[in-house]
Amino acid sequence: MSIYIGNLSYDASQEDISAVFAEYGTVKQVHLPIDRETGKKRGFGFVEMSTDAEEDAAITELDGAEWMGRQLRVNKARPRTEGGARSGGDWKGNDSFSRRY
Repeated sequence: MSIYIGNLSYDASQEDISAVFAEYGTVKQVHLPIDRETGKKRGFGFVEMSTDAEEDAAITELDGAEWMGRQLRVNKARPRTEGGARSGGDWKGNDSFSRRY
């Protein structure tokens, strides 16, 4: 499973996010989708951690926290729905996600 992070600062880097989440366990991967047309970050991202317990701790502590001037939205990522709509999603191993983003 992975964690969805919403309302990210556009200035946040993968390294910044990894450092914050590392306080709650081992960060395996960070992904920040880029807009195809503008080439800029989209204001959300995904973090994969080593265990569900680490993910749960990060979600509990960081959801609603202010970071880089924004109030974060942090929760378990949800799978992509039919038709491409998403509000958090599973990017790991999802071919349609990598083609789209």
